[in-house]
Amino acid sequence: MHILVTGGCGFIGSHFIRYSLAKYPDVKIINVDAMTYAAHPETAKYLETLAPGRYQLIQEDITSPKVADLIRSAAIDAIVNFAAETHVDRSILEPAIFVMTNIKGVENLLNAARKKGGIRFLQVSTDEVYGSLAPVDPKSIEASQLSPNSPYAASKAAADLLVLANNKTYAQDIVVTRCTNNFGPYQFPEKFVPLMIANAIEGLPIPVYGDGQQVRDWIYVDDHCSGIDLCLRKGVSGEVYNISSNNEQKNLDIAKTLLKMLGKPDSLLKFVGDRPGHDRRYGLDATKIRNDLGWKPEFSFEKGMEQTIAWYKSNEAWWRKLRGKAFYDYYAANYDVKFKTAAAGTNG
Repeated sequence: MHILVTGGCGFIGSHFIRYSLAKYPDVKIINVDAMTYAAHPETAKYLETLAPGRYQLIQEDITSPKVADLIRSAAIDAIVNFAAETHVDRSILEPAIFVMTNIKGVENLLNAARKKGGIRFLQVSTDEVYGSLAPVDPKSIEASQLSPNSPYAASKAAADLLVLANNKTYAQDIVVTRCTNNFGPYQFPEKFVPLMIANAIEGLPIPVYGDGQQVRDWIYVDDHCSGIDLCLRKGVSGEVYNISSNNEQKNLDIAKTLLKMLGKPDSLLKFVGDRPGHDRRYGLDATKIRNDLGWKPEFSFEKGMEQTIAWYKSNEAWWRKLRGKAFYDYYAANYDVKFKTAAAGTNG
C-alpha cells in the first residue's frame, strides 16, 4: 500500500508512520507536513531513519494547490489525514486558522482524491465533536448528535460532515475515525499530559482548570494507531468508528497520579480560572470497532503512562527546545517563580 499521510510530523501522525513502516515491509509513505510549531524538526529527522527508500517528507500546507497536484500525480492508494490545528485554547484566540486548515484543507484533499479516483480517504477526528456529556449520560456512539462547543471542535465536526457528504454525494471511498485523548512520547508539551510531566520535572506549577473535575477518556497513542490502521484496511466505506480504551478519568486525578509517579508533591498543583466553553466530560463507546473489526487496546493506562514518563525523562532536550522565553516569562509573571539562567535551559 502507498499511503499519503498528512501532518505526519505531529504527535499521532508520526507514531502512525512509525507503526506502519514497522508492521508492513511493503508500505511506502509520503508525509505532507507544513512543519508548523507543533512539528518538531527532530521528529522529522527521526522518521527519515526508519525505512530508507520507503518514506518521503514533503513540506507543504494541505490547503495548497501543490498538495492537490501531488495527489493527482503520485502513486497513492490511500490518504490518512492527521493534519489539523488541534489546541482548544489556541482555537479560542485564533479560530480563523482552524477553519482554514481543518475545513478548507480537508476540502482540498477530498477534491483531489475524488478527481483522481481509486483512493481511500481516512479522516482522523476527535471525540470533541460530540460535545460535553453529563455524568449520567451514556458514552457517545457513532450515531450520537454532533454538538461541538469550541472553535476547534466545530472545525473538526464540519470536516467530518464534509467527508461523509462526499461519500453520499460522490460515492467517494471514505472512513472517519473519532478517538479519545491521546498520550505518549513525542507529544507537543502544550498538551495536558506532557505539560504536566515537563512542569513536574522542572518543579514548575501545574495549572488545573476550574475544579479539575472534568472527565476525559484516555488512550495510549500506539493503540490509537492500531485502530486507525485497522479502519484503513478493513473499515466499511462511509462508516464512522469510535476508538477508545475505556479509560475515563478526572483531570485532577490524572495530575495527582502523574505527580505520584514522578515523586513530586501535590503542592505543585495550581487551580486557575476555567477555560471558556470547557466541556465537562467526554466518553466514547468503542463497541463498533471492537465487534465489527476485532480491535482491542494493548496498553493499560498505567503501562502507557509509565512508558510516557520514562520517555520524557530520557528526552529532556527534545521538549526543552520547544519551551521558549515566553513560556518561562509567563510562569515567572503568573506564579512568582524565580528562574536562574540554567533553569530555562537553552531558551533563556
